[in-house]
Amino acid sequence: MGSSMLVKVTCMVMICLVLGSCVPKANGALPCGQVQLYVASCIGYLRSPGPSVPAPCCNGIRTVNSQSKTTSDRQSVCKCLKTTSLSLPGLNLPALAALPAKCGVNLPYTVTPSINCNTIKY
Repeated sequence: MGSSMLVKVTCMVMICLVLGSCVPKANGALPCGQVQLYVASCIGYLRSPGPSVPAPCCNGIRTVNSQSKTTSDRQSVCKCLKTTSLSLPGLNLPALAALPAKCGVNLPYTVTPSINCNTIKY
């Protein structure tokens, strides 16, 4: 990922965090900006997957997963990840789908651009 794209993503995440308006918070769900901040270190890997996932990326995925305690939380995170993945060109979609398992995180869904997040249960 080029440094200008990283700056744009970081700025977008910071704006979301400050304004808290990227995705409405429901029942204590993580705001989308916070989810994006946790997984921002995964973008380079998802554009050019290597043999191993960077530790900060896996740490972010684990944090998001551990903070998603309810069905509403998981649906909000899913919607955020789906929207974010659709807005970032050049992502390797098979690598995206496999990412949680590669980090040792068992999600009850696979992140794809076509996922219906409303069907996710805790």
